[in-house]
Amino acid sequence: MKGENCTLYSGGAQGAESEFGAQAEKHGIEEVNYTFEGHQINRSRGVRFLTQEELLHGDVSLSYVSKLMNRSYKRAPLLKKVLQSIWHQINCAEEVFVVGAILEDNTVKGGTGWGAEFAKLCNKPLFVYDQDKKGWFKWASDKWEGAQPEITHKRFAGTGTRFLNDDGKKAIAELFQRSFK
Repeated sequence: MKGENCTLYSGGAQGAESEFGAQAEKHGIEEVNYTFEGHQINRSRGVRFLTQEELLHGDVSLSYVSKLMNRSYKRAPLLKKVLQSIWHQINCAEEVFVVGAILEDNTVKGGTGWGAEFAKLCNKPLFVYDQDKKGWFKWASDKWEGAQPEITHKRFAGTGTRFLNDDGKKAIAELFQRSFK
């Protein structure tokens, strides 16, 4: 696959999203970073500000997300908008790549976890690089299996933790190297 035929959907935030964007730029891949007024991001390439109406397309009940992910999300306007913008990233993508940590209950830690759960609900190919386990995993119906993924779809999402470590950064770089030789 050629990079110039592909689009990365992300959020441009510090950490994993910035690294996905840097790798996309390096490989000639179009980048769309969904954000909203008042949200701080690190990437300036491909920024797409969502209107209030567009954010509402990705609206989801915090009670539902809390139940789905076995944790409590408080009513915070910023968090709500972040989850709505993640909805846009996953909705536009044909496959999803996440860097973070897989928890005991098979969810992914943090706000990033909503992107992974939404990908599962949409039956999109989902890959998570677990920084603690130092490996890639693919969601296979109802469990995680070890994987060595490549980007195989023209529209893909790259998201993850703000606390990207060196292993996570290397995993993203190697993902792009395997995919765009």
